[in-house]
Amino acid sequence: MWRTIWIFSALALAVWILLRIGRLGYYSGTTDPEWIFGSLAVLFLLIGMGLQRHARPKPPSREADQRKIRQLGLTPRECEVLLPLCKGLSNREIADELHISESTVKTHVSNLLVKLDVRRRTQVIRKARALNLLPEGSA
Repeated sequence: MWRTIWIFSALALAVWILLRIGRLGYYSGTTDPEWIFGSLAVLFLLIGMGLQRHARPKPPSREADQRKIRQLGLTPRECEVLLPLCKGLSNREIADELHISESTVKTHVSNLLVKLDVRRRTQVIRKARALNLLPEGSA
């Protein structure tokens, strides 16, 4: 947001300076209006090329690796529990979000620990990200 504000502020300042210089040249009779408008056109062309070069295309959204999920034997419900788990939610919060009991969440989390061969919830998160088990932007 701030970057855009700075870019357009610099653009407005450059146009203002160019118009001032052009006005001085025009009134002194040393510069034709065509040169002034041509200079403005070149300025806008250069700024547009610079903005285009720095524009970052949005990377394609990454989907979860379904082959790896099947290979590990994760059930659809375990995958549903994995998403809020990776967001840092507690068992109670996960249970409330998925409308299941807290003991069911504990069972799914313990299954995830076994299937991913880790001991802690933080390791589940790290391994799930490393194995691409989560869609982009979900954790």
